[in-house]
Amino acid sequence: MSLNKEILIDIVRTPMPFGKYKGTLVADIPVHYLEWLKSKGFPNGKLGMLLSTVHEIKTNGLEEIIYTLKKQYKK
Repeated sequence: MSLNKEILIDIVRTPMPFGKYKGTLVADIPVHYLEWLKSKGFPNGKLGMLLSTVHEIKTNGLEEIIYTLKKQYKK
């Protein structure tokens, strides 16, 4: 998967539009919920790409990417 700057910025700016974590930034959704979403199938489109990207970042121990992005790209 190729990550581009826009996707990474959107991760720290986009709120989850539905479900248990509605209103929570995609970057702040816990791994256990991302795992559950993955098992059900991430939604299609941009939201699915953002959720999948956060899942990959978090499950590979790369949370520092999220912390850095939050500092740089606060709304």
